[in-house]
Amino acid sequence: MNVLLEQMLRHADPAQVAGLARFFKTGPGQYGEGDKFLGIKVPVTREVVKESWRKTTWQHLEECISSEYHEVRLAALLTLVEIFKHNKAQRQDCVDFYLNHTAFINNWDLVDLSCYPLLGVWLLDKDRTLLYDLARNGKTIWEQRIGMVSTMTFIRHGQLEDTFAIADILLHHPHDLIHKAVGWLLREAGKRDKAALEAFLAPRYQSMPRTMLRYAIEKFPQEERKQYLAK
Repeated sequence: MNVLLEQMLRHADPAQVAGLARFFKTGPGQYGEGDKFLGIKVPVTREVVKESWRKTTWQHLEECISSEYHEVRLAALLTLVEIFKHNKAQRQDCVDFYLNHTAFINNWDLVDLSCYPLLGVWLLDKDRTLLYDLARNGKTIWEQRIGMVSTMTFIRHGQLEDTFAIADILLHHPHDLIHKAVGWLLREAGKRDKAALEAFLAPRYQSMPRTMLRYAIEKFPQEERKQYLAK
């Protein structure tokens, strides 16, 4: 029995479905078009994963990651992170599974809650070309976002170079969800080293998307923010 799937279905709350569908932009032409929801909030999903991950097999994960329901896919990804975290012998398998199923990692929360505690941690002591390839050549905006957001782990270890380099690759990306991701990670890098962020922005801020810039300078003093935005 797939305990993870059974528990997720048991927690379905139809009263929440419409709100989640609106929040994740599932209407015609929107980035989450056609996605389906059970009406389960993230804290509930995390509780299910906490109780179920040890009983979840690769076959169960395969079933869940390919589910039509957004929350079940999220549960699969959070379970994968738990397996990765607690079983070092299976870390390569977790990374391979993740990269082989990016077609199902198809919304910003699915990316943001899974990529850096898995890919980011995995690549801390490894070559990071993979993230550059995803940023440049990702088949979807979600793969490109994985390339960017995975650098959060590096930032938390004081390693900022890859964040700035991948941000530069995505600087003129057309999609707002990439603008937000890049700006967010630049902001986090700036918390570690404001001078490094200012050096990155100096030749770029006048041409970068305004949303990206707003996110990047969010923690700057108000007068400095005004100066950047005025120019």
